[in-house]
Amino acid sequence: MTYDRESLQASWKRTRAHLDAARAHLMDRPGIDLSTTREFLEHNELGLAFDCMVHLADDLDLPLSFWQHMDRAAREMRLYSDEPHTPHRKAAASCLRHLAVASEHE
Repeated sequence: MTYDRESLQASWKRTRAHLDAARAHLMDRPGIDLSTTREFLEHNELGLAFDCMVHLADDLDLPLSFWQHMDRAAREMRLYSDEPHTPHRKAAASCLRHLAVASEHE
């Protein structure tokens, strides 16, 4: 699938908005260092920022809205795949698990 530059930039903007909204849930948590995530976002490394945020959030009890934003970012980046060697596969799978659990608690 090919994208023109304008479509790609619009997708990046939507992804970034979801990652920023999710990151807001982590900003007030004590002991959470978001410097690496911020650096990835500054360099438009959105997949790496996604991985980092899922890793940081794995052991936290975050609200459904955090995981919904992460899920929307993953979908925008097309991270969900059954291919065994897909980049970001573990983080995407973890995101889906957390989304399911958080949905059950709501």
